[in-house]
Amino acid sequence: MNKSRQQHLTRWLRQQRSHAGRWLRLTTLLGFASALVIIAQAWLMASLLQALIIEQQSRDTLLTHFMLLMLCFVLRAALNYAREHAGFRAGQAIRQALRKQIIDRLAVLGPAWIQGKPAGSWATLLLEQIEDMQDYYARYLPQMTLAVLIPFCILFTLFPLNWTAGLILFVTAPLIPLFMALVGMGAADANRRNFSALARLSGDFLDRLRGRETLRLFHRGEAEKEAIAASTTDFRQRTMEVLRLAFLSSAVLEFFASLAIAVVAVYFGFSYLGELHFGDYGHGVTLFTGFLVLILAPEFFQPLRDLGTFYHAKAQAVGGADALEKFMHETPDNVANQGETPFASNDSIEVRAENLLICAPNGKTLCGPLTFHLPANQRVALVGQSGAGKSALMNALLGFLPYQGSLRVNGMELRDIIRDNWHQHLAWVGQNPHLPASTIRDNILMNESYSESRFTESLKTCGINEFLPRLPQGLKTILGDGGTGLSVGQAQRIAVARALYKPARLLLLDEPAASLDALSESLVMQALNQAARQQTTLMITHQLDNLKEWDAIWVMQNGQLIQQGNWHQLSEQSGAFKQMMKHRQQEIS
Repeated sequence: MNKSRQQHLTRWLRQQRSHAGRWLRLTTLLGFASALVIIAQAWLMASLLQALIIEQQSRDTLLTHFMLLMLCFVLRAALNYAREHAGFRAGQAIRQALRKQIIDRLAVLGPAWIQGKPAGSWATLLLEQIEDMQDYYARYLPQMTLAVLIPFCILFTLFPLNWTAGLILFVTAPLIPLFMALVGMGAADANRRNFSALARLSGDFLDRLRGRETLRLFHRGEAEKEAIAASTTDFRQRTMEVLRLAFLSSAVLEFFASLAIAVVAVYFGFSYLGELHFGDYGHGVTLFTGFLVLILAPEFFQPLRDLGTFYHAKAQAVGGADALEKFMHETPDNVANQGETPFASNDSIEVRAENLLICAPNGKTLCGPLTFHLPANQRVALVGQSGAGKSALMNALLGFLPYQGSLRVNGMELRDIIRDNWHQHLAWVGQNPHLPASTIRDNILMNESYSESRFTESLKTCGINEFLPRLPQGLKTILGDGGTGLSVGQAQRIAVARALYKPARLLLLDEPAASLDALSESLVMQALNQAARQQTTLMITHQLDNLKEWDAIWVMQNGQLIQQGNWHQLSEQSGAFKQMMKHRQQEIS
């Protein structure tokens, strides 16, 4: 990574401070207060040693000093605890804000753009790369300010007592950030490469895990195991490279800090022996001054050493920010418009398309030109071979794919309608049921208001009452991630019930009975056939046997609508639909 890119990413990381400005300021303020307590503590300790050893004062007369010293110990611990807590809250607020930005960005891009990207890379982006920014915001950023403030406070305390000791500390201090920067640049670059390797490894591993049955059938299991082992070894070596640079940075800091403290100690040693006679403003080097300087010398370098310890957090943050910033600012060539006009019509929905060309996010034409009319309150089944363009048309109607030509809903161009507002008027059921809420009841209601009669009817219509008594807590049964604990058929029935419970005016169905057992398929299709009569419906399906009562059937092939009509019309015409029926009968026989 070149220097300009690192500087750009550092500026981007600092811009995110606005999400937790109050917590970051509090963290810095608590650290500064802790430094003042450290100076007061050192002053009290040096005063006590001067009084006990040189002035031979009684310990009873120094009771107040001892009490104040104990108070400093307690106060310092409390301030450090509060600082850690405030730093954690700052990092937490920024991490939450970054995750929200990514999720909002994914929502804007839509599932059609996300589809095909390795899920493991998204998990790495959302979890690990953002999580590794915690120490950067919680510790490194506040420490950058404290690394300047605390040494200057100590120098301000020491220079009036002994200018030589203050000068030694002042001259040696810049060596630490200089060498820290030299080592840190290599650590940041190594960490960026490590994050890229982790994202690829996560995506590849998940893809192989999902395709394990295919790999086993084609006898590719051993080869893929070797590939995963090689990738893991490479990632381990990259991780060790980052750790090696981090340890080198810490070693450099410790060396120069120890060297400076040793020079200060040598100076005071020779001063007490009478060999050196400068730096004390002509008043002589006292035990108080020597102890105070030697106590504060490690504290002078401690903020810089802490900054060096946390410097690997900056390297991690810069490495993670590389992928985050690219994702947030790089826009695909062609993304579906969000629209600015609300969908205000209360009539039943009808859809008209003229010379419609549906495009992928990269600008490639997926299907079209299409010209069709989906009348209000009509049920239309969309059939065709895989790859014919059915899912592209569905994604365009959902507002997730850009298009050219005209696609009007009740006279309004779909690209001009606010997507979130449009989604409030439609319900969708896909092939794979998604149950994001924690209980069955919440997965059906989602954000809709509760209506007991409509809710009860949805349970009955979709056959949920059939398996509900077998669940431990009925509708309040806690589901695992993605609906764990339910069969695919049971989860799909819940997804259908959710769609039917929502008072939508357009129902979009994408193979809702795919991969279901016979009982679940029968219950799901029966519920959908009944619900489809109540609003405009478009259903993608490969099951031709249940379409005799549907109002219209559209046949797609190679991105074109080649046939439109009802069951009886298409079954009597020679063409793709009749050929599909023939193949279907052969499969059954």
